[in-house]
Amino acid sequence: MKIKRILVSQPRPTTEKSPYFDISEKYSVKIDFRPFIKVEPILAKEFRTQRITILDYTAIIFNARHGIDHFFRLCEEMRITIPETMKYFCVSESVALYLQRYIHYRKRKVFYGATGKLAELVTIMNKHTDEKYLLITSDVQNEDTIATLEKLKVTYAKAVMYKTVSNDFGPDEEFNYDMLLFFSPIGIASLLKNFPNFEQGEIQIGCFGATTAQAVRDAGLRLDIEVPLPGVPSMTMALDNFLKENNKKTRK
Repeated sequence: MKIKRILVSQPRPTTEKSPYFDISEKYSVKIDFRPFIKVEPILAKEFRTQRITILDYTAIIFNARHGIDHFFRLCEEMRITIPETMKYFCVSESVALYLQRYIHYRKRKVFYGATGKLAELVTIMNKHTDEKYLLITSDVQNEDTIATLEKLKVTYAKAVMYKTVSNDFGPDEEFNYDMLLFFSPIGIASLLKNFPNFEQGEIQIGCFGATTAQAVRDAGLRLDIEVPLPGVPSMTMALDNFLKENNKKTRK
């Protein structure tokens, strides 16, 4: 089966330099970007039930831009002034630079990993074992992230500041694809919620992350692309490889 239409369950890249656009042109495939999940705020009243006092912590961990937005939103709602001594540990440089929307970046202590992988950030955190860390997260937490932090010799707590929910399809919204790419277990849950009678058939499914892969299998679906794997760290690399092989088969 020749792949002609692909749905990536993420927002459209903000730059035209994204490898997805190169792949689209290289293999003459149409790639649509449509998140299966969306983020909703947790209000101050609900947050207070977690009994977390933000100013008890000396360092904040951000693994997504959403976390930054909702952290400062809640601080504003609760009239909390973050001291200039607060340290920020970000999973990647792009997440760290996003802090500029809320703080005087050069005047604060901001740390981030160069590769965007949590393992590198953990190495940096291990050099600051005296800090009290607060992880900003959604109600749907990445198990790999939590497991990694549990192994650290640091004091940390989780603060749920936003919710990750299904981004429902409208009745007139088209859903006709040869391949679906997912990046979180809740994306799979959203697929089944939106299309309870979904039959995979020849539709190819790819996913990023072990927990997402398990969600695909638990749903009784066939997993055709799994990332990361040794030598294939990204979804775009895996997609390029898959389409290359698929084109060879369809030419025979």
